[in-house]
Amino acid sequence: KLEPDRLDMPSIYGEPAVVKRIEYRTEVRKVTSNSTVAAATMVMAALLALVVANSPAHEIVEKFFEAECSFTVGAFTVSISFESFINDFLMAIFFLLVGIELKYEVTVGQLRKPRQAMLPMLAAVGGVAVPACIYLLCNYGGAMHGWATPIATDIAFALGVMSLLGSRISTQTKVFFQTLAIADDILAIVVIAFFYGQTPDIAWCAAALGVILVLWGMSRMKLYSSAPYLFVGLILWICMYHSGIHATLAGVILAFFLPSRSDVRLNHLGGWLEGRARELNANYDDEHHILGQHDFTRSALRVEHVMHHVTPPLQRVERYVSVPVNFIILPLFAFANAQVTLMGSDFGSIVLNPVAYGTFFGAVIGKPVGIILTTFILVKLGICKLPKRVNWMQITAVGLMGGLGFTMSILISGLAFSDQNNVLAAKCAILAGSIAASLLGIAFVRVADILHDATKERPSDKK
Repeated sequence: KLEPDRLDMPSIYGEPAVVKRIEYRTEVRKVTSNSTVAAATMVMAALLALVVANSPAHEIVEKFFEAECSFTVGAFTVSISFESFINDFLMAIFFLLVGIELKYEVTVGQLRKPRQAMLPMLAAVGGVAVPACIYLLCNYGGAMHGWATPIATDIAFALGVMSLLGSRISTQTKVFFQTLAIADDILAIVVIAFFYGQTPDIAWCAAALGVILVLWGMSRMKLYSSAPYLFVGLILWICMYHSGIHATLAGVILAFFLPSRSDVRLNHLGGWLEGRARELNANYDDEHHILGQHDFTRSALRVEHVMHHVTPPLQRVERYVSVPVNFIILPLFAFANAQVTLMGSDFGSIVLNPVAYGTFFGAVIGKPVGIILTTFILVKLGICKLPKRVNWMQITAVGLMGGLGFTMSILISGLAFSDQNNVLAAKCAILAGSIAASLLGIAFVRVADILHDATKERPSDKK
């Protein structure tokens, strides 16, 4: 049975091929908006990277990522390796998407209700503090600068794994976890900004501040076209890339200046469209070719422009970048950064490296302990309440899956360590920790579900 909006298609579109093409695009959109598919694509890219890193093709791929790219505009030249282009520029687009999600939550989501958002946000603080403490204990007197490596939670990856559990995880738990992961991202962004930048260049920092003021002025002027914001955002990225502050933060800053309102009076839109529909009917001449019906096409173009502006720039930019981020940028990042060469490496020294077990235990043990313990204390003290349909079994599952820190953890490990042995140990621990956290979370929920069903059946068995 066709959906209601599809029933009207034959009356609008004359060609059956057009109807099929639109239906095909709808199905493709469903696939590309699926978090499980996006997470699976990233995992496949990481697995491919592991295979390539331990094959004869490794040297070719390594040289490719180290190749320098140069961009020249007049007397100004930017030179950057392809790996840095992925980690610094393309990941700034990922951070732009993260910033859009943050602004959405602050505007109309969970973060606009402080009391409702307090519990997951404070649980995120616990989920950052305990892993950092475990890492520091394991690396006391050693590579302590990498303390932030196990603190992050990968939203896309974790929600993708959580979706595999279907109805075993309630919608309210997914909202709780998403709010926690967003708060976790905010903390990770702050940590990167303050602890993992280079020595600031005052001139470039001043230039970046000037560009931010331009963005602020654009938003105050109520400029509702997204293109000028993206252009100024590119200039901001260049300034931050040279400033010593991590350039990916330009994406988050840009997102918070994108207007979240429409410049169309939505309460008058229905009446205006009725008038334009009458105008289109009056201007249309069935006996003439469409190219010769200038009044009709002019009216149609006017409607098209207005309808384009109904969607706020924030949502428009999200629509532009979400699919490239999920299916191009993150898989590229995973492929470039999961190049873990184990062939010829001393596996024992990797496992015994304090960076490796500090990162692994920080993610797999520290994350759940921090999230669950903080939540338990806040609820027992009466400061917060568990949301409806969220129980302690589901909070435990959230804690276990909080250890999935793939994307942000790999990014932080690359910033934290200059020694390649520590980078290798950290990446191995991140990959192992993400796999362990996902398997533990899935296994826990399934076992708890089986035990719950068995408990429900016992009274009837006795009867």
